[in-house]
Amino acid sequence: MGENALLELKGLQVAYGGIQAVKGIDLVVRERELVCLIGANGAGKTTTLKGITGLQPVKGGSIHYDGQDITGKPAFVLVRRGLSMVPEGRGVFGALTVEENLAMGAYTRNDRAAVRADVERVYELFPRLKERRAQTAGTLSGGEQQMLAMGRAMMSRPKLLLLDEPSMGLAPLMVQKVFETVLTIASEGVTILLIEQNAKLALEVSDRGYVMESGEITLYGNAKDLLSDPKVRAAYLGESAA
Repeated sequence: MGENALLELKGLQVAYGGIQAVKGIDLVVRERELVCLIGANGAGKTTTLKGITGLQPVKGGSIHYDGQDITGKPAFVLVRRGLSMVPEGRGVFGALTVEENLAMGAYTRNDRAAVRADVERVYELFPRLKERRAQTAGTLSGGEQQMLAMGRAMMSRPKLLLLDEPSMGLAPLMVQKVFETVLTIASEGVTILLIEQNAKLALEVSDRGYVMESGEITLYGNAKDLLSDPKVRAAYLGESAA
């Protein structure tokens, strides 16, 4: 199972606010894969990410990334190793301009010409950010802030990108744009773990998927198989879950 695994969780347990939110899960993301972790709100998806990135203490199990044990390592160390996260709620620096936010994403780098080229690459991905490069991030719409958060994460040249609920609170057209960009980033060789409540969209763009319920992985497999799985359809793709 560990073959070409860029990220591997084994028996991961994470507690959040005294509650065992993640109850010993196994999960693998191989190089150049786009893998989604889906489930209802409160299933433990975000807590899993916080455990991976050292933002929440791990109670048990292990996290391996790029062949090394990173259990409990802080986020800033992981960024230097090529693991970058776009948090839920975006987390952009509201008082800084679009361009300054992107520069913050490259804080671990000192190759200025390449950084400049990467800023231009982000503007190619998100032309709207280029138009607003001198605006402060706090004045952007939610969708534009999501684009900026993704662009900023790309500035660290990640090997593995963790995306936490990128569609949350966005208008349908903007959701479509964000997911198109996720596919573009994946096509450039970046490995992605996508945490998403919109199960249908997540499974449509992913190679493989994991379904999380009450802190446990209840189903996993090829994304197309999960899309047609009656249990997944009933729980996540029914009209009430849309």
